Amino acid sequence: VGSEMCIRDRLQDLGCVEIDEPEDTGDDPAWAALARPSDEALGEARERQSRVSEALEALKQYAPEKGGGFSPRPEVTRKQFLDREAYDRALRDAGALCDARRDIAALESDFGKLRAQQAALAPWLSLEIPLETASTPSVTALFGTLPAGEEPEALLGELGQAGELCSFTSAGRDRNVQYLFFLCHRSVADQAVELLQAHGFSRATFRGLTGTAAENDRRLQGELEANRKARQALAEKAAGYAGERSALRLCADRTAQDVRRETAKAQLRDTGETFYLAGWFPAEDQGALKALLDGYPCAWESADPAPEDYPQVPVKLKNNWFTRPLNMVTEMYSLPAYGGVDPNPLMAPFFVLFYGIMLADMGYGLLMILASLIVTRRLKPKGTMDHLFRLMGLCGVSTFAVGALTGGFFGDFIPQLAKLIDPNTTLTALPSLFTPLDDTLSILVGAMCLGFVQIVTGMAISFVEKLKKGQVMDAVWEEVTWWVVFLGAGLAILGVTKIVLIVGGVMILVGSGWNAKGFGKVTAVFGSLYNHITGYFGDILSYSRLMALMLAGSVIAQVFNTLGAIPGNIFLFLIISLAGNALNFALNLLGCYVHDLRLQCLEYFGKFYEDGGKPFRPLDLNTKYYNVVK
Repeated sequence: VGSEMCIRDRLQDLGCVEIDEPEDTGDDPAWAALARPSDEALGEARERQSRVSEALEALKQYAPEKGGGFSPRPEVTRKQFLDREAYDRALRDAGALCDARRDIAALESDFGKLRAQQAALAPWLSLEIPLETASTPSVTALFGTLPAGEEPEALLGELGQAGELCSFTSAGRDRNVQYLFFLCHRSVADQAVELLQAHGFSRATFRGLTGTAAENDRRLQGELEANRKARQALAEKAAGYAGERSALRLCADRTAQDVRRETAKAQLRDTGETFYLAGWFPAEDQGALKALLDGYPCAWESADPAPEDYPQVPVKLKNNWFTRPLNMVTEMYSLPAYGGVDPNPLMAPFFVLFYGIMLADMGYGLLMILASLIVTRRLKPKGTMDHLFRLMGLCGVSTFAVGALTGGFFGDFIPQLAKLIDPNTTLTALPSLFTPLDDTLSILVGAMCLGFVQIVTGMAISFVEKLKKGQVMDAVWEEVTWWVVFLGAGLAILGVTKIVLIVGGVMILVGSGWNAKGFGKVTAVFGSLYNHITGYFGDILSYSRLMALMLAGSVIAQVFNTLGAIPGNIFLFLIISLAGNALNFALNLLGCYVHDLRLQCLEYFGKFYEDGGKPFRPLDLNTKYYNVVK
C-alpha cells in the first residue's frame, strides 16, 4: 500500500490506463481479504474542488476578467503544477473568497428583510403614535386598515352613543386601503370591533418595534446604509483577489486531478498491506506501462479481452491527422462497439468531399481555412473544439476546391464588382468547369452517383465484416446479390445484356427465402424486394441534397450581390454584399454540417456500423485552464 499513491500518480502522468471496478469473485477466499478503500479522501477532494470553483465564480462576479477570450491556454511544468506550497496558498485564498461571498449573500438577505420592514412602515410615517402602544384595562387600542371606500365618521355614527367613546386617527391612504389608529373605551370594545370587522377592518401588528414609524424608518435607513457599506467592503475585498485568478485556476485544475485520482482509488481493493488494481490500456502502450511497473515491487499481468467481455471493453479510436477531426462526428453519433469497424477513415473522405460540394465557394472556403489556422495555432484548443476547427479546415480546403470548379467566390462577387468599376468590362464570370445554375441536372446526377458509390462502399464493408464473422451465406445473399442486380441493371440500361440482371433476380428469389419455410418463402421474397428497392432508392435520392444546398448557397449569394449592385455605388455594394454573404455563410456553415452528418449517420452507417461502444477514459492529467508540460 505504501507504493499505491506513487503508482497512481505515475499512471496519471502516463495517461493510458482506465482503472475499472474489479469483478467480485466472492467465492475465492483470497478475495474476501480485500476491502474497498475509505472514500473519506474522495469527499475531501470534492470539497476542495467545490471551494475553488465557488471562489472562481466569486471572482467572475466581483472582479470580471477583461478580454482574454481568445488567449491560448498557458503552460506549466509538472513541478509548478504539483507545487504544494502554491496549492495550499491558493486553497486559503479560495476559502477567504468563499467566506466573503457567503457573508455578502447573508448581508443581501438582511438587506432584503430591512427593505421589507421599511416598506411595511411607509404608510404609517405620518402617525405620531408609538408603534408599541397597546390596550389597557380601560382602553382598547388597535392599528389597522380599512378599505379605501369606507368612511370612519360614518362608522362612528352607526355605533350611536357608543361612537362617542371611540376615535380614529388617520395615518394615510393609498388606492386600495386607508391606515388608521383606533381607540375606544373597553365597555364598547366588543361592539366596535365587530362593526369594524364587518366593514373590512384588518388589524396591523408591529412586533419588536418601539417608537413612532418615522423613528423606526430612520433607524432602518441607518442599518441599510451600514449594510451597503459592509457589502461594498466585502466586494472590494473579494475583488482584491483578482491578482490570484491564475493561481486559483491552477488550483482548480489540481483539485480536479485530485478528484480523478481519488475516484480511481475508490475502485481499488486492498488489505491494508497490499492493493489490487484492474483496468484497461491500449495494447500499443504495453511497453510504456511495463517500464513504469517494473520499477515497483509489484506483480502484474495483462490479457486480451475475450469476446464475452467485449460489451465492457472501452473503445479508443486510432487516428491520424486526417481522420482525428472526425472523432466529434463519431462521438456525437455513438462510438463503435469493441471489435467493430472504426468508421473515421471510412467516413472522412466522403464527409469532407460532400461538405465541399454543398458549400462550394472559394471565398467561404478561404474563411474556413483561415479560422481553422488562427484558432488551432493561436488558441491551441483541446478535445472537441480542436476537432471542430481542424474539421473546419479540412472542409474549407474541399469547399475552396469545389468552388474553384464552379467559379464561385462569394457567389458572383468579383464579376459584379468589376462591372461597377468598369461597366464595359468583359469579366462576366470566373472560369469554371460547371456552375450550379447552368448545370443543375448534371450536378444532381453526379450527386446521386456519389451517393451510390458511398452506399456500395458501405455494403462492401458489411460484406468483409460478415466474412470475418463467418457469416458467408448472409454476405452472399445480402450484398453480393444486390451487387449483381446493380451491375445487371447498368448493363441492361446500356443495352449490353440482360443476363446478369436475370441472374440477380434469381439470386433474390433464392436468397430472400433460403432460411424461410413454407409460405414464408413467398412473403420473404416480396418483403426483401420491397425493402431493398425502396431503401436503396430512398437512400440514393437523399444525396440530391448535395445539389440542392450547392444551388441554394450559390443563388442566395448572387441575390445579395445583385441587390448590392442595384444602387450603382461601390461602397453600398460592399456593405450589402458582404453582409448578405456573411449571413449566407453562417447559415450554410451549420446547414451543410447537419446534412452531411445525416448522410453519414443514416445512409452510410446503416449499412455496416455497429454502435454502442464505451469511451476510453484513462486516468490522466485532464485540465481545464492550463496545459501541463511533461
